[in-house]
Amino acid sequence: MTGCTAALHLLDKLLRGYGSDPKVTRCLDSRVFYVVPRLNPDGAELAMADKPRFVRSSVRPYPRLDEQDGLYEEDLDGDGRILMMRFEDPNGAWKPHPDDPRLMTPREPDDGPEDGTFYRVLWEGLIRNFDGVQIKIAPPLEGLDLNRNFPVEWQPEGEQYGAGPFPLSEPETRAHMEAIVARPNITGYIAYHTFSGVHLRPYGGHDDDFFPTLDLRAYKLIGAEATKRTGYPAISIFHEFKYDPKTSITGSTTDWFYDHVGVYSWTTEFWSPQRQAGIEDFGYIEWMKEHPPEDDLKLIRWNDEQLDGKGYVDWYAWDHPQLGKVELGGWDVMYCWGNVPPQFLEAEIAPHSDWALWHLLISPRLEIKSLDVDDVGEGTYKVRLVLQNTGWLPTNVTQKAVERKAVRPLEVELTLPEGAEVVVGERKVEAGQLEGRVHRRSVLWWGGDDSTADLTKLEWVIEAPEGGELGIEARHQRAGTVRRVVSLGASA
Repeated sequence: MTGCTAALHLLDKLLRGYGSDPKVTRCLDSRVFYVVPRLNPDGAELAMADKPRFVRSSVRPYPRLDEQDGLYEEDLDGDGRILMMRFEDPNGAWKPHPDDPRLMTPREPDDGPEDGTFYRVLWEGLIRNFDGVQIKIAPPLEGLDLNRNFPVEWQPEGEQYGAGPFPLSEPETRAHMEAIVARPNITGYIAYHTFSGVHLRPYGGHDDDFFPTLDLRAYKLIGAEATKRTGYPAISIFHEFKYDPKTSITGSTTDWFYDHVGVYSWTTEFWSPQRQAGIEDFGYIEWMKEHPPEDDLKLIRWNDEQLDGKGYVDWYAWDHPQLGKVELGGWDVMYCWGNVPPQFLEAEIAPHSDWALWHLLISPRLEIKSLDVDDVGEGTYKVRLVLQNTGWLPTNVTQKAVERKAVRPLEVELTLPEGAEVVVGERKVEAGQLEGRVHRRSVLWWGGDDSTADLTKLEWVIEAPEGGELGIEARHQRAGTVRRVVSLGASA
């Protein structure tokens, strides 16, 4: 539930800071946040029900409607936790750690029966249709992964586990996408997940050469600021967060936001027990598959000293209705891995609200630099309007948005007083995109561009009765709208 709490923390920061915090005030006076505290309420409620469940996302049975045979995770003793269970097995792959027997460590390749007691380790649960010998691990009944159901490079189940029967097949993902498409003013996106202590950026299915050069550069600059403010590294999913080096992650909301909508999008994976325990430079996915036994010792010490022993439960006997005598214990994953323990929660999420504020303040901002109306005589007026993007990012936000035609150009429209006409210029005109400051990084670079590409000048000659009011509206989907009304015959 860390992500939900982080979303609420951001709202609290905005409400408390408006009027007292200059950046919060400026941001809310000129921009807009859309905060969705819980995109998948049914899944969250099921996971937190009286009998806890590990639920990836959707509650709908998929890809089959019936449970398959095998082990299903379940809170057997009603203590509100799904722990691990172990039982002695001469052919088991695990043995107690020599320095701390609470821990399970891999059995050595040449260990024989004379080398100790060995165990099989499973998640706490029951086995559907157990034959007394074989223990299968059943796939979850709720096998849908909403974060594989988006239309960007969507792939069917055989190629992308959990992707659903077709793109946006689920009400949650479809509602999410429709809400975004209905709000073309959105300039960035951050999804809150757990866990790993990292900011993830696209692509899931392509290496960094797939990006337009300037978009990748901007992504890295934004990521560096995220790291500076939160302490979390900012990495590529493709390069550093694969579940298998030969597979890719497709159909994700983060990829869709960047590749189709054309805005910089992130997934923040809150919390890293490894980092809390002093483990550094670990592979986020690969570490979970294999890591040095010394890391387990660091983690158990962290549990004992910082969690008062609540994160790792000492093994205790339990009479399993199918396996007989087993022991329950090990890591309480949902307490201290899948979520931030309550005593650390506010300190962990607070910097991320600061980064979200920064991320919005870098968005494009359309402003009027100057507006001049000159009376050139005989009811004729020359109007000159200069518009400027004062944001760090360009009005289009990304080059990908231009490639995908996901963003319209700047539009300027006049509303003429009665009896007036435009004799030079057009009443409604498109003025392209305006640059920001993001790529102005070094005055030494001979290819640098500090030109006035962040502003545009528009001119008209209008014939109108003196004293008539001329309305001017300049609008851009991502940079905002500015309006002015001027009296012809008077300086603006």
